[in-house]
Amino acid sequence: MELNTYLAFLAATIIISVTPGAGAVNTMATAIRSGLVRTLPSIMGLQVALIIFLIIVAAGLGAILAASETLFTLIKWLGAVYLIFLGVMKWREAPQELSSDNQTAISKRKSFASAILVNLTNPKAIVFQAAFLPQFVDPSQTLWSQYLIMGMTMVIVDSLVMVGYASFALKLMPILKKYGRLQNRLFGSMFVACGGLLAVSQR
Repeated sequence: MELNTYLAFLAATIIISVTPGAGAVNTMATAIRSGLVRTLPSIMGLQVALIIFLIIVAAGLGAILAASETLFTLIKWLGAVYLIFLGVMKWREAPQELSSDNQTAISKRKSFASAILVNLTNPKAIVFQAAFLPQFVDPSQTLWSQYLIMGMTMVIVDSLVMVGYASFALKLMPILKKYGRLQNRLFGSMFVACGGLLAVSQR
């Protein structure tokens, strides 16, 4: 991969990662409830899903999903229902006593698995990558090395961006700790909104 091509890919990756979505909402909600360090498993879960997407695209399966209306719709609705479920649970959650030193702990395994599902149940991400990544691939060079470089870049960039979202959410602690129920309903509504947008979205 030539330097100019890589820099263009890097710029596009940063823009895509910074654009808020369900992953960012999940990261911020986890950070506020459990703190920055305990949000890392959630961020890792998002990256695992990202790697799975990359493998699917590299194997050519992304084209199958893009071509199958039934499969796309099925995964889309599973993702929408899951996000809305997360939103309803967050909305109904009892307000927690928030402080920078004492947040409610969430199981690392649960946080990790939930983040994977948040990303994996978004078929648009796979279809998008299937259309996005090949634009930066040089067919005259070894494909696996190029996908490896792009994969590492996406994981590093998205991880840093998610840490940024988590840190931003923690900056809101002085306000949110005064309105515990309000912050639950805020993030609950954001999850439901993401689910609704996914449900009505087209490819």
